[in-house]
Amino acid sequence: MIELKDVSYTYPHTVQEALHRLSLVLDAGRCIMVTGPSGAGKTTLCLAACGILSHEYGGKKAGLVTINGRNVADYTGLSDIAKNVGIVFDDAEAQMIFTTVEEEILSALEYRGLPPDEIEKRLASIMEVTSLSALKDRSPHNLSGGQKQRVALAATLALGNDVLILDEPTSELDEHATRRIVAILSNLRREGKTLLIVEHKYVHFRDIVDTLVVMEHGTISAIGPPEDVLKDERIKKIVIPDLTDIKNRVLPSPSAPFTGSSAIPAISVRNVSYSYDGVPALHDVNIGISAGEFVAVVGENGSGKTTLVKQFNRLLTPTTGDVVVNGKNTRDCTITELARDVGLVFQNPDHMFFADTVKDEIAFGLANLGIGNEETVIDTALDEVGLLHTKTLYPRWLSRGERQRLAIACVVAMQPAIIVLDEPTTGLDGDEARLVMEILKKLQLRGHTIVVITHNRDIAQYCADRIITMDEGRVVSDTSM
Repeated sequence: MIELKDVSYTYPHTVQEALHRLSLVLDAGRCIMVTGPSGAGKTTLCLAACGILSHEYGGKKAGLVTINGRNVADYTGLSDIAKNVGIVFDDAEAQMIFTTVEEEILSALEYRGLPPDEIEKRLASIMEVTSLSALKDRSPHNLSGGQKQRVALAATLALGNDVLILDEPTSELDEHATRRIVAILSNLRREGKTLLIVEHKYVHFRDIVDTLVVMEHGTISAIGPPEDVLKDERIKKIVIPDLTDIKNRVLPSPSAPFTGSSAIPAISVRNVSYSYDGVPALHDVNIGISAGEFVAVVGENGSGKTTLVKQFNRLLTPTTGDVVVNGKNTRDCTITELARDVGLVFQNPDHMFFADTVKDEIAFGLANLGIGNEETVIDTALDEVGLLHTKTLYPRWLSRGERQRLAIACVVAMQPAIIVLDEPTTGLDGDEARLVMEILKKLQLRGHTIVVITHNRDIAQYCADRIITMDEGRVVSDTSM
């Protein structure tokens, strides 16, 4: 169905190969799961397998990729390839161009040229399978990250391809939603669909995986039936990372638990409600966060977590109620003014990047806030996150984990007292997740207030001083650790 023979690829402006003489066969009706550390080349493999590298990217290429026995270079373009292969990117929002969820899915069905009655029947079926019926009239761009991933999957399913390539399809999903996606993919596999899945959550997918592929440094280091691959203890630690020791990893020296030291809360949320176009997202939320605390906010997709933290720097303004940051009501401040107090790292770090180099990416924020001594500040921030060696590189050529750390560096460089991170370990392997959390714990120990949205209960349990749980726009529990 899809075959890669001795494929090598180097992105423009880099010298390190992202893929090195990689060979892989994706047989019809099989499910291949690809995993491995961030930067191993997993996403690049997806781009090669679906022909995007051949038709849309520059860089240095070698080897052969065929789809149904035909060289991908011989297809007229991506629309021609899309008749055979559907792909769900790790950045779900990048695939969305319409104003409602229903329109996103309808466009794919109409592309197939189906008769109107068949379109209606399949639309209802796909909505039901992906649990999107209640969201059909919502704007995709106002949905949670997990809901966006379901929309992207639904639109891809609507194309009716026999081959599906999914790059981190559950990276932004909670446990319940992840199980739902696995069930959908399990049904597709039973129907004879061919699946290539890039994922870090092997435990959730193990029952549907025929072949497990582990990548490191742009090549395949292990491949075969999962039970055979996992006999190697080193490989097993890559595939099934143990995060239960994260507390010891991020606290290398004894540290007394935080007890609160400021008379004025760093953040005070008072009777806050918020609605998107009349759809309630927050209901009368009251929270106080003390200076120097490390707070984890957890809850299912769509529970209001991201909506809540966007109130802290006035990306959103409460429909009713007030948010007070370091003694200042956010209603009386501009976003730029609040940037001196609150730094927000988005769920998808790519939404923060636009400059041509890592250095320029950080320099932009410094210039906006009038922070001097630019060179020293940039070097210090990059060194803090282990990225000093990437200073002259194009940000989007970095691995997902490196881009996540760059996003943190951009915020740290602006020296806010409060750092808010929306799912900072999304799409990261266990080692990368540990590294990011270690960085955040060090920032806390230096006096920063840290607020993290996460689906990872281990990270919440082993890193946070408090866990705030949200459900349907309300705080349902607030527990000190």
